Amino acid sequence: MLELLSPAGDFECLEAAVRFGCDAVYLGGKGYGMRAASKNFDFDHLKSAAELAHKAGVRVYITVNTLPGNAEIDAFPEFIKNAESAGVDAAIICDLGVLSLTKKYAPSLEIHMSTQFGIVNYAAASELYKMGAKRVVLSRETSLEEIKVIRDKIPSDMEIEAFVHGAMCVSFSGRCLLSAYMTGRNANRGECAQPCRWKYALMEEKRPDQFFPVFEDDGGTYILNARDMCMIEHLDKLIDAGVSSFKIEGRAKSAYYVATVTNAYREALNCAKEKKPLPEWVREEVFNVSHRDYCTGFYFGKYDASQIYENSGYLRSCDFVGVIDGYENGKVLLTQRNYFTLDDDLEVLTPGSAPVNFKPTAMYNSDNEEIKTANRATEKLTAVCERSYPKGAIIRRITEKK
Repeated sequence: MLELLSPAGDFECLEAAVRFGCDAVYLGGKGYGMRAASKNFDFDHLKSAAELAHKAGVRVYITVNTLPGNAEIDAFPEFIKNAESAGVDAAIICDLGVLSLTKKYAPSLEIHMSTQFGIVNYAAASELYKMGAKRVVLSRETSLEEIKVIRDKIPSDMEIEAFVHGAMCVSFSGRCLLSAYMTGRNANRGECAQPCRWKYALMEEKRPDQFFPVFEDDGGTYILNARDMCMIEHLDKLIDAGVSSFKIEGRAKSAYYVATVTNAYREALNCAKEKKPLPEWVREEVFNVSHRDYCTGFYFGKYDASQIYENSGYLRSCDFVGVIDGYENGKVLLTQRNYFTLDDDLEVLTPGSAPVNFKPTAMYNSDNEEIKTANRATEKLTAVCERSYPKGAIIRRITEKK
């Protein structure tokens, strides 16, 4: 079975991932995960998350992929037992001690070895299988040809998970000390400040006040700034290589990002499985979220993963402006998220479908006053519209013509 695996940094992201077509979600508890800045889930919310996901046939994986110190290891058995009792299906792990304790205290959980473990060969994967691992999340640095070799030489019931979309790290498998040195925020404990995205200059030691920009041809000065990965046009090649779980990066991303990218990759994976051509709207969807210039990572060789940039900014062609709550008596019920007007070029994204134009003839605020401009975030609005849309559909404003 082929699995689309989406990130869930909070409950809203979880709902978006489930609604827009994922097969599984990965999320963090209050500790031991690589996204300390995300809201994450306490155990009460983790139980609710598992219930919601399982009701939709979606599996739940908890990230326990930091490198814990001795005091944290002492507290880990209770943490993982609570995760098991909450209904989690698997733990994503990068430490052998954590693996051992998970097997002992939460034996029903599947063991998925994290990309943080740095797995790039079949010997490592096979040894982890002997230790109880059901799945390996390969390093982003692994090529398609190497994946094929790993698939051929590991047990047939061991699964391979690989990243297909999202941010990439300038360091191998995320093992970076730059943030810890410069800001005190340890990347290997989920606290990365992303100093690799900052602008740097060269200084000669005897000329401390003279800074020279670092550049390479026309590529700009951002030599450490990684591109984002996008494999939406190449899922068939990953399937042929032996990948069974296709992972979207982004536990620190918004629900809009999760919904849009999950929706696109759901359609792309379906097309790849059925050997159908990829619709053009699916290709375009990945540009409708905030992103850096895209590349295919290391799958086709190291060169496409270049760090050369003109700038470190994000690109996008749409702004997320609202969520549809329902439809009654010819009116769309919606919650505004960002500023928009009735004169804007608006569209609606619904699960499993291409976006469609959204052209309400009138709009009313929460006081039932007719308005043309929505400028109060989270206000409940109604919009007169001939057609209905499902709850949870997304409204966005096009900022750049396609």
